[in-house]
Amino acid sequence: MNTTTPSVAGPVRVLANHSVTKRLGNWTTARQFQVHAHRGRAVLDLRSPHIPAGDVEVDVDLDHATLKLLVPEDAAVDDWYLRRIGRGRIKDTEAPNAPGSRRIVITGHLRRGEIRVHRGGFAVLSAIFSREFLADLRRARKQGRTPTVADPVHT
Repeated sequence: MNTTTPSVAGPVRVLANHSVTKRLGNWTTARQFQVHAHRGRAVLDLRSPHIPAGDVEVDVDLDHATLKLLVPEDAAVDDWYLRRIGRGRIKDTEAPNAPGSRRIVITGHLRRGEIRVHRGGFAVLSAIFSREFLADLRRARKQGRTPTVADPVHT
């Protein structure tokens, strides 16, 4: 897990080839991401209040891979420009009926992969059941602060 917040000049690149890559908590201030994964898994936490207002753009190139997006409860996911090849799909069971404060635009290619969108309690549980949460919990206890991985909005 990256505990520092990088300065943003271009899109943040996340690579997960035959591996698991997780970016949880307040890890960035960017609004543009590029995710490349081949037979791997990537987790992006987009719930941070440090991400400026406006559309968040996620350009994906997934091949037999899974991308899990942790988003705010009222965020709308726009996958109009996502090209699906094979049996790729987006699982967003809790999509809001009305557009909210944030819009996540997903573009790129999805080849026999899957994008899972977790909101609210599911997003918190996804973050809590990770090694990154335990490491953040230990650091927060030593520093006398609140952990940011579980719920970056309420820190």
